[in-house]
Amino acid sequence: MTDSPRADVSADHRPARIAAAGAFGLQGFLLAAVLTQLPQYQDRFGFDDTVIVVAVVTVSLIAGAGSVLAEHLARRFSSRSALQLGLATIAVAGGALGFSPNTAAFFVCLSVYGAGLGIVDAAANMQAVSIQHAYGRFILSSFHAVWSVGAIAGALFVAATSALDVSVAGAQLVAALVVAVGLAVCGPRLLARQEPVSSAPPATGPVPVPVPIRPLLALGTAMALFYAIDFGVGNWSALYVRNVLLADAGTAALALAAYQCAALVSRLTGDFWVAKYGEIAVVRADSAVGVAGLTVVVLAPSPAVAIAGFLVVGLGVPVVAPLCFSAAGRLASTGQVDDAVARINLFNYVGTLVGGAIVGGVAAATSLRIGFVVPLLFAVGLVLLAPAFAPDRDRDRQSAWTPDRD
Repeated sequence: MTDSPRADVSADHRPARIAAAGAFGLQGFLLAAVLTQLPQYQDRFGFDDTVIVVAVVTVSLIAGAGSVLAEHLARRFSSRSALQLGLATIAVAGGALGFSPNTAAFFVCLSVYGAGLGIVDAAANMQAVSIQHAYGRFILSSFHAVWSVGAIAGALFVAATSALDVSVAGAQLVAALVVAVGLAVCGPRLLARQEPVSSAPPATGPVPVPVPIRPLLALGTAMALFYAIDFGVGNWSALYVRNVLLADAGTAALALAAYQCAALVSRLTGDFWVAKYGEIAVVRADSAVGVAGLTVVVLAPSPAVAIAGFLVVGLGVPVVAPLCFSAAGRLASTGQVDDAVARINLFNYVGTLVGGAIVGGVAAATSLRIGFVVPLLFAVGLVLLAPAFAPDRDRDRQSAWTPDRD
């Protein structure tokens, strides 16, 4: 038998799946292009590590507001509209960032970029969770794998432009144009709302059950710890390899590229490992791998060893994020999935604040080598939080893999 209702559903949603995956990739590409340019901005404006901390905190706070805005946009219009707006915002702000003439302009562009980043983060995962529900199986890790592909491309793009002596402005403009073209291609193919949304409850049928707070907070804590590690690596790996281990800017950018290459492997295989061993075992094992990798980073005597350590970290913890979004989507009733995803995404920015501010603050007071002890401790925390991914806490919802209305 070649045809089935599930096969038909998958075929119907394949264009949306490809488009949403493309949006993940575009976001990852531009984010990596911005983060790996931090050493160049530091040189241009004479920033010290404290100013970089302020920049990271600013982006994280505004991105959190962007995530809240995405929830309202999705409720009023659709997650597709929110995602299109977010991609357009990061393209414009990311391109303008390279042309900033002074510190004030740099922070304005960075703030607008942060707002767009928050919208894209939330709306892209809304799309992915809804598409996963339509497919009826765990596929969310594959979307995050495409994000990793984009981030690898962004880091390698900066390494190449640095080696060719391309200006920061020129590199940022090209990166922004890539996102703009990608938006034009992917935007119309995103998952559309299938019926209007009303703020009033339906006249008949069950009242939506509120999302359970305790499981959501447990997942949120795991999300925050992962993004503290992830953003710590994203923000500080290049500076660590350049300033502490005395590598050049091109070599320093390879630290993030190594992490994202390994993250790609982790996320491409994540669906398989979850199906075979379950969420708890996968989170526990991958978090332990992250502990080992960060130990190598902290003790690294040379750039090559540090880059290898970042690669090991990438083999472990990156699968935690899609598992958090997937579990949050299962906890929500039909019609509440976008809200649940947007709210769990807020913990993303709690993590980025911690990963950026605390790692940077410790680094400013001591050194970046000591600063990377902080994400090492967070990886230990993820090992301890693995039971929060127990699927039996929402067993009554797992069989209801119905598509969200957006």
